[in-house]
Amino acid sequence: MDEQSKPKVLIVDDEGPIRQVLSAALKDEGYDVRDAENGEMGLQLIREFQPEVVLLDIWMPGKLDGMAVLLEARKGLANADIVMMSGHGTIETAVRATRLGAWDFIEKPLSMDKMIVTLQNLLAYRLEKAEKIFLLNRLRKNIAILGEALPMLELKEKISTLAPKNHGILIRGEVGVGKELVAQNIHYLSSRSGRAFVEFSMNFTASELAQAELFGYEKGYFPGADKTKKGRLELAHLGTLFIDELAGLSEEAQLHLLEYLKTKSLMRLGGEQKIEVDVRVLASSSKNMEDEVRTGRFNKELYELLNLSLLVVPSLRERRGDIPALLNHFADQYVREGNANRKTFSADAIQFMQDYPWPANVRELRNFVERVYILTPGDYVDVHDLHFAGLEAKSVKSKGTYQSTAELGSFRDARADFEKQYLIRKINENGGNITRTAELIGLERSYLHRKIKSYGIDSLIKGIG
Repeated sequence: MDEQSKPKVLIVDDEGPIRQVLSAALKDEGYDVRDAENGEMGLQLIREFQPEVVLLDIWMPGKLDGMAVLLEARKGLANADIVMMSGHGTIETAVRATRLGAWDFIEKPLSMDKMIVTLQNLLAYRLEKAEKIFLLNRLRKNIAILGEALPMLELKEKISTLAPKNHGILIRGEVGVGKELVAQNIHYLSSRSGRAFVEFSMNFTASELAQAELFGYEKGYFPGADKTKKGRLELAHLGTLFIDELAGLSEEAQLHLLEYLKTKSLMRLGGEQKIEVDVRVLASSSKNMEDEVRTGRFNKELYELLNLSLLVVPSLRERRGDIPALLNHFADQYVREGNANRKTFSADAIQFMQDYPWPANVRELRNFVERVYILTPGDYVDVHDLHFAGLEAKSVKSKGTYQSTAELGSFRDARADFEKQYLIRKINENGGNITRTAELIGLERSYLHRKIKSYGIDSLIKGIG
């Protein structure tokens, strides 16, 4: 093991023999070890050596004893974990040291076996913690909420304010705006981020099955239940449960969920024992929940508990300026995951996409970008490529032509329209030079001439020759 990869340990103790014995033993175990004889030297080496672990004696002469060094180190001086050592230890001292941030407390005379086990456990914990932080940071990057439009900036500010709290949040918005993404951000910006984020969608669950899915059931509760199954709430213990399309819950499931939120305990279907579960519940709805409550379709008390804070996710129509950024994001995803070449979208194509109403919002945009990548043969995407990929709109403008997507009719019509627009673009890109165009797109010159004549597009091509 080279010096740079060895775990760094600093020993701070006023007794020279202890420093010498500890240093020799830990070096034999593969640690990079330094030592200091008092608190002042210890703080200096913490700054300079940047150890992972500090073995710190509590009782030392001089201005700084071990507790004082611990307090200074906890002020952000270094990213070290500290194990306190003392030959005059008491339970009160150990408790105080732990409360001040010490990892562990070891009594003298020191047991080397115990010291080695403590260090191994501590370093394993640090590695696991670093891996979790790395994965969480990568996850947060992948679920980042894109958009700089004012409604999105306001939404992101509210998320950062509400995420650290522990109460229920209702996320409102149209279908496809990204309510699940908002819930994920709330979870991963909260103190529960290291625990499970469990999703439950009423879009994919029959109303009568919701109760079993949420609360689980005991073996034999119904025919075919050959084993006990935990519900989503149990699976989310210490984490977050996200209920998508809350209004779809049955009346019975609503009552059981209300009982859980009041007592923080649940009972599986067919069970006889209460199970205590700590879960933060987030919910979403594309429906007006006030109407659902007013008409008696949804429990008023449950609604109030889940709606302690309200987040409204704006539609894509309300933030059209974010479409280019979203387009690039989804294109990058497809290129990376589909091993495809990056395509360039023309200014006209981007403008057309910004003018389109996107009734299914961000979800529709993402799916459409994938469709464009699948259906567009070249690396340049113009308005007619959007048209060919099936973007519905009142009209599509492309080089002087207008045609409703509803008028295309059959697949043959759509293919012919795409071919026509493709030839217009390619010929114009080559300044009307038919010979060069034919060579570049792999057609015979005479065949290309026949195509131009059959489509009657001579007048739409600049400088044809």
